[in-house]
Amino acid sequence: MAKNIQKLKPDTVVKNYWRDNCHFADFFNAVLFGGEEAIRADELEDVDTEGSTVFENKKYAESIQASRDNIKVCKRSAAFGVEFVLLGMEGQGHIHYGMPLRNMGYDYTAYKKQYDSNAVKYHAQNRKQLGDVDEDEYLSRMKRTDRFMPVITVTVYYGDKPWDGATSLHGLLNIPQGLEKYVNDYKMLLIEARENRLELHNMENKDLFNLFGIILDKDKSLKETREEAVRYCDEHDVSRTVIMTVAGATGNHIDYEAIGQEKGGRVMCALFESIAKEGRAEGRAEGREEGRAEGELRGEAKGIVETGIEFGASEHDIIKRLQNKLNLSLQTAQEYFQLFGKQTV
Repeated sequence: MAKNIQKLKPDTVVKNYWRDNCHFADFFNAVLFGGEEAIRADELEDVDTEGSTVFENKKYAESIQASRDNIKVCKRSAAFGVEFVLLGMEGQGHIHYGMPLRNMGYDYTAYKKQYDSNAVKYHAQNRKQLGDVDEDEYLSRMKRTDRFMPVITVTVYYGDKPWDGATSLHGLLNIPQGLEKYVNDYKMLLIEARENRLELHNMENKDLFNLFGIILDKDKSLKETREEAVRYCDEHDVSRTVIMTVAGATGNHIDYEAIGQEKGGRVMCALFESIAKEGRAEGRAEGREEGRAEGELRGEAKGIVETGIEFGASEHDIIKRLQNKLNLSLQTAQEYFQLFGKQTV
């Protein structure tokens, strides 16, 4: 059973985390209202993330494909002064230099879907039922009093480099001097996970962004990052869900079976172990000379031994982990421990 769910896609894990209304509401309260509880979790409902639509005129039509990460409708008037608001979240693991344009497209498709849904009642067969619709309203397929739900999109950037791309449409345009005020702008709401001052109240959200701050800090060595992340997870009893989301957001493939039985700092330790770049790199290099399978096995074993020693695990525990994770005999696990343990020391 475990093998069927062992390979988890990073983006799916992240989207699943933000699908939780408590996480989502707390995040948007922090971004839009400085942490004030203006949006409640029970006011949110999921909306179809498929945002594709068709752009058309009399002689031309083109489909526009757009699939959003997460989008929900907030159904209360008190927070915004309107009946409904659409809240969308887009995650980025890397800098996307066309992101303002991309977000503008997401928002446009959300508005176009509302317009198309509203326009259905203005079809010719329904004209008699509309009664008081004048010619302009009929041709527009909307009354002058029709209104759509506003759309708010927030981009969350999970990379370790500072965002150096544009944050508005104007930043993508070469506008002649003096014409700026005549060219409509489209601003982008950007949150950098690596460094933010969000007033969060949900404990899992707090842990999530605190871990981002630790793991995405490029000024620390890998060893320092591991130690600080593991210590934080132990002290705050961080949930497995949060750790998996951190791994997914930073682009790391998640070995659910490897971390499934651990808690807190040990989950983080196991996670670092399962994504150890040094071990994988060595495994691939050795695979060219010794056979790919053997080289990768040695690389995985090296990562387990080094990580275990760094975090003070006993020889018995490290050998046991080698046996369980790599399906090794006791003798082979002992040999790997002796080989790579000496190199680490």
